[in-house]
Amino acid sequence: MYAHLFSMNAHMWLLLKRTSFRWQHTASQSMKNLWKLHEKCFELHYDGLVMRFDYVWLRDHCRSASCYNRKTNQRSLDTTKINLNIRPSDIRMDNETLFITWPDQHVTQYRLSWLVENSYEGQKQNAVQPRILWNSETYRNAKLPAVKRKDFMECDEELKTFLKNFLLYGIAFVEDVPPTIDATETVAQRISLIRETMYGRMWNFTSDFSRGDTAYTKHALDCHTDTTYFQEPCGIQIFHCLRHEGTGGRTLLVDGFHSAEKIRKEAPEDFDLLCKVPIKHEYIENVGGYQNHMIGIGPVLNVYPWNNELYMIRYNNYDRAVINTVSYEFVEKWYAAHRTLTAELRKPENEVWVKLKPGKVLFIDNWRVLHGRESFTGLRQLCGCYLTRDDVLNTARFLGLKA
Repeated sequence: MYAHLFSMNAHMWLLLKRTSFRWQHTASQSMKNLWKLHEKCFELHYDGLVMRFDYVWLRDHCRSASCYNRKTNQRSLDTTKINLNIRPSDIRMDNETLFITWPDQHVTQYRLSWLVENSYEGQKQNAVQPRILWNSETYRNAKLPAVKRKDFMECDEELKTFLKNFLLYGIAFVEDVPPTIDATETVAQRISLIRETMYGRMWNFTSDFSRGDTAYTKHALDCHTDTTYFQEPCGIQIFHCLRHEGTGGRTLLVDGFHSAEKIRKEAPEDFDLLCKVPIKHEYIENVGGYQNHMIGIGPVLNVYPWNNELYMIRYNNYDRAVINTVSYEFVEKWYAAHRTLTAELRKPENEVWVKLKPGKVLFIDNWRVLHGRESFTGLRQLCGCYLTRDDVLNTARFLGLKA
């Protein structure tokens, strides 16, 4: 029986193969949609793209009722049951839809627009998350308004505008927030779950060096991202200055992606090295009863492999650990690349300085925007928290934003 089925499948494939390698027109000769059968893939010319789809991929992504549960948006088909040598027995296409009949007579339908959206070729030329890169002049000219707390908490359209700007620029403000930890927490929970770390759920600190971190001093801090010593650095950070009885203490903000993209353009070998070489960051604390030893490993720059889109910068010279993940022939090159990026990050034209005051809460994309501060005098009390990145993006998508 199995030999008979194999013989039938082989016969159908031979019939298809005799007509492959030549272009097929759809039902209407005026249509511009062209397709072609290859031995290993289906090729589609549509919407200005040349797309190639593996046959197993086409069978695996079938959205029929028996293969995909639309109530749960989950796959029902057992992928391991698909023959890795599967080939269609029939293909046809109209203006909007591709119809594939498989050897067992199962029919898969794909809207052509869906194929464009989900093809490798389509993904390769599209950004996962649209962004506007900025330096100090660009950011000033954007004149992004802070959202009022009442509107932020009660109006979804205001929340959507806030998140849109946050996704585009990596920073955003909510004002008129009572200078308390509870009020700050309420604002944070409007867009996400709070990520609890060894610093607690909501942290509240002054320059009393109560924790083993330079942030708990009055010293200036160079621009950096936080929690580089986590395997997955915290995605979003919130700062709220509850009071400051002194001078100085302005917050420094730098768009790390803007600087990194300049390095990609002007020193591509340095950019490539910073994307590929894994570096350890470490946090060792043994102060006031706190005992922590965290290690995070990853390159300074992280890109998606299919489109080279930058999605995370992990930069913190304070917490960078011993470099023992790089062979000696690359160490000097890495130092040079790191210095190139650092010089770009520290250019004055890339710096935005903000004086945090009670009532104004700052949201920072910790995977993109570096922060620092100038030294200060007097008592300066800040509170804040980390947010789970997935939940922030989930809120944005629920409101109809691309994230």
